[in-house]
Amino acid sequence: MPEVTGRRVAAPPLPWRIYECIAMVLGLSALALICLAWTPFALLLHPLLPARWGRPLGRRAIMIGFRLYTWILQTFCACRFDLRAVDALAGEGGLVVVANHPSLLDAVLILSRLPNAVCVMKASLMRNWFFGAGARLAGYITNDSPLSLIRQARGELRAGAQLVIFPEGTRTTRWPINPCQATAGVVAARARVPVQALLIHMSSPYLGKRWGLWNPPQLPLSVSVAAGRRLPPMARPGEFGAEIERYYQQELTP
Repeated sequence: MPEVTGRRVAAPPLPWRIYECIAMVLGLSALALICLAWTPFALLLHPLLPARWGRPLGRRAIMIGFRLYTWILQTFCACRFDLRAVDALAGEGGLVVVANHPSLLDAVLILSRLPNAVCVMKASLMRNWFFGAGARLAGYITNDSPLSLIRQARGELRAGAQLVIFPEGTRTTRWPINPCQATAGVVAARARVPVQALLIHMSSPYLGKRWGLWNPPQLPLSVSVAAGRRLPPMARPGEFGAEIERYYQQELTP
């Protein structure tokens, strides 16, 4: 593995670089296979099952699949995940969960621990061959229509689900945090539930916005998710974006 010498990191030996490439291919292939294996069942079950049965099944299936994926990464790909803060939320009722968004792994890690999570995602992902069918069965919500998003999210929260939303709207490009949107605060105010902030720390920005999909990771890769502030529903939810951005600036700036 890489050797740290002062402030500079020595180049890893050739066998370790080869292992990093193998781990990258194994990790991406495992995620693709897990998603594709569930896709036929999700396509079949979505029109057959009523929402009250299909959504809990779809959410639990995604949790199990992503948990299997994180196990593969930890066992074979030199990844280390500390997700105890997310585990602590699993037994709670309606709650808006927000987090910074440094990597494509963020949603996978959070959803792997929450059995009744509803993710707010880009509309394009709902049409994706890998994720779309499973997301539709699970009742995930797209962000293309703000009014529809707020209405659906409020209904899910009142039913006891946990809404996972990244207030940046996309992966971080302006470190430590992009400008944040107020959507999570508006939803929480309408549903009268609190917002739980999570702080994601990564040893390297693997699969970040500027990290190429086929660019090998720097292993070992460590990711920890810490519990941050819990904010009650705001009287002025339109100010949530600015407030949560200031909070992440303070907490994530070295």
